[in-house]
Amino acid sequence: MYVARTLETYVTRATEQFPVVLLTGARQVGKTTLLRHLSQADRTYVTLDDPLVLSLAKSEPALFMQRFPPPVLIDEMQYAAELLPHIKMAADRAQRPGLFWLTGSQQFHLMRGVSESLAGRVAVMQLLGLSRRELLGQGREARPFLPTPEELGRRIGAGGKLTLKELYRLIWRGALPAIALDDAVERDLFYSSYVQTYLQRDVRDLARVGDEMAFLRFLRAAAARTGQLLNLAELARDADVAPNTAKSWLSILQTAEIVYLLEPYYTNLSKRLVKSPKLYLLDTGLAAYLTEWASPETLEAGAMSGPILETWIVAELLKSYWHTGRRAPFYYYRDKDQREIDLLLVQDGIAYPLELKKTAAPSREDVRHFGALERLGLPVGPGGVICLAEQSLPLTASAQSIPAWVI
Repeated sequence: MYVARTLETYVTRATEQFPVVLLTGARQVGKTTLLRHLSQADRTYVTLDDPLVLSLAKSEPALFMQRFPPPVLIDEMQYAAELLPHIKMAADRAQRPGLFWLTGSQQFHLMRGVSESLAGRVAVMQLLGLSRRELLGQGREARPFLPTPEELGRRIGAGGKLTLKELYRLIWRGALPAIALDDAVERDLFYSSYVQTYLQRDVRDLARVGDEMAFLRFLRAAAARTGQLLNLAELARDADVAPNTAKSWLSILQTAEIVYLLEPYYTNLSKRLVKSPKLYLLDTGLAAYLTEWASPETLEAGAMSGPILETWIVAELLKSYWHTGRRAPFYYYRDKDQREIDLLLVQDGIAYPLELKKTAAPSREDVRHFGALERLGLPVGPGGVICLAEQSLPLTASAQSIPAWVI
């Protein structure tokens, strides 16, 4: 079953402007499905998962280009970065948009090759798992989230309320289309296969993982820290690997779009801010699997209940930006006086502060640190607490409760 994706409109627009469109994302997020759905009959599909095709692409890239002329969709582009100079030459010769659609993981050598060979010729877009709006059939109407009264009113009007049980089941199963769209898919079996495939196919292309069990320990340690400040030394210690190894592996997870690092908002005028990023796994189903929560009920009642709800909210907000072809202007605020704001959306010079809480009864106390933003010299827009409240109500003159289902 195909679900309309928010990114469809932006892929179409980019195709009308650029000779090359590159769609990146982790495995199983639906990159190929999306592009094949949008493909016209004259666009050839070729996958570099095919060993014979891959061998041709790597050993005879010029012959590959002759055999598969544009318009063409080349899947799993990260396996043959050798094609990029030839794609550049073909784009320069043809001088027209829409020639090449590429998919791939956002890996070091691929992105370096793209930036060197295709600068000014390529539109790069990121795809995550299905957003809530996409699951509700509202993918094509979705817009970037801002906690303004107008935007919140529009989202509330669109409906889609969730009970606590429904929300944690959604979090526990995750947003990858294969599992999110089919209740018959056995969750543990799916993620077990996903992790093994990821280890065997993606990680080995990026890092020399001699001990797969050590990498699995690292994955689990990272998942257990979702929604927390990154402490690389502790992460390395829990995974029983060297700090340099942990740093390298974390970079790999970040570029493969398994992990997202939320940076602190920092200016030269505010040197007392904490500088460590916060770590989030981009798929809550994977995080729940790696940390061995056996059911949505145990996850909701357990120690990770709050952090994994925060992780889900951050991932949903990211989708609202990435799936509309935009960079997510996200930061968090924390200073050495322990004043903290979970999320800052900074747009057009205005900071929109958000707290992300597992509570059904938020109060003024939850937004007490919003005033700390004045010292940054930033204009502060409306904000609020994204939580489990059933309806949106004012907390202060500029902050309100925001039900999690609204995002």
